[in-house]
Amino acid sequence: MIQDRRETRRITLAVAAAGMSSFALLYAPQPLLPQLAAHFALDPGRASLSIGLATGALALAVLPIAALSEVTGRRPVIVTSVIASVVLGVLLSFAPNYPVFLVLRVLQGIAIAGFPGVAAAYLTEQLGRSASRRQPDGDAARRQSHANGVATAVGAMVAGNTVGGMTGRLAAGFTTDLFGWRGALGAVTGVALLCSLLTVLLLPRSTGSPAGAGTPTARGLAAGIGTSLRAPVLLVQYTVALLAMGSFVALYNAAGFRLTGAPLELSPAIAALVYLAYAMGAVSSGAAGRLVRRFGRVRSLVTALVITVAGATLTLPDSLPLVVAGFVVLTGGFFAAHAVANGWAAAEAPAKARGQVSGMYTLAYYLGSSVGGTIGTAVYGHAGWGVLVAVTACWLGLAGLGVLLFARR
Repeated sequence: MIQDRRETRRITLAVAAAGMSSFALLYAPQPLLPQLAAHFALDPGRASLSIGLATGALALAVLPIAALSEVTGRRPVIVTSVIASVVLGVLLSFAPNYPVFLVLRVLQGIAIAGFPGVAAAYLTEQLGRSASRRQPDGDAARRQSHANGVATAVGAMVAGNTVGGMTGRLAAGFTTDLFGWRGALGAVTGVALLCSLLTVLLLPRSTGSPAGAGTPTARGLAAGIGTSLRAPVLLVQYTVALLAMGSFVALYNAAGFRLTGAPLELSPAIAALVYLAYAMGAVSSGAAGRLVRRFGRVRSLVTALVITVAGATLTLPDSLPLVVAGFVVLTGGFFAAHAVANGWAAAEAPAKARGQVSGMYTLAYYLGSSVGGTIGTAVYGHAGWGVLVAVTACWLGLAGLGVLLFARR
């Protein structure tokens, strides 16, 4: 029992470190969008491509990499992902022009895809073996232990992702005045390097085949993808991931322009403090497992989406305290919703399609980031903050409606 707990803590720490590295690198350019726009003579929509293309490439790479992990195992994919993304982070600081910068971001998005594409499946398999050891008799007890463990571990993983995203954004925002955007990206890459080394050292090797039934065939992988697209409960979670992430990234992409522009006119370093709101996301995602056990998945997920809309609405007045409070609220709501939906999808995934379900969820999540984030930033550039908030509220409302309709069925 003690050994199992130690292994669980080791797995959680290693995966959290990988999440910190990956998400620090993925969203490091976000607080630098105004500086990138000024340096390369871009409008907000074109500047946001540095986020949108990276997350879009990540979305497209998720399923092939998830399929690869069925053959090679989850750990090699995660380790390769964190190392390659750091190397590309180093190269980004030396990009001579914006097209080269975007190409490197696309490659970095593909590299990063190896972590979120397989992490939930890795946790599900590792914790499933641990639950079997703790509950050798009684399938019902083992299933319940497994479901609770997955919800808690995925919440911890999302919390690590959140801390990484916050750290990367803050490091970039705080250092850009001193070192410029190139030096700011270099600082974030240094933090990611330390986290990736921790992952390489601590992440345990999986025992047995990834799917638990030998090396899968191409037909088996295709069947797994089909399975991941047929279950209504899974389709609902993909929809939540798509619409909620699109709303969230759109608001944060435009946040730098809103905070540094009239009438607030903050410096980049002060504006970057808004990313401290990610601390609330770490708290809410970490608590998601407890919320699900107490209130159920449907209530927890719908409530989290409503809180996200309420937070976005708080940012409408040109009042810095209200804008900051709104970002704190919407960040907490979004990450709670993401943790519940991600854990729900992972727990409901059939054993032979865990990698594909994880990949489909991640595809929807980052497709939302890419398409929704870019569209939302363009909306802000042409119509202003109020229209952007209205658009994202509609997206979040559709996500909540999908969850409620599924619950009625």
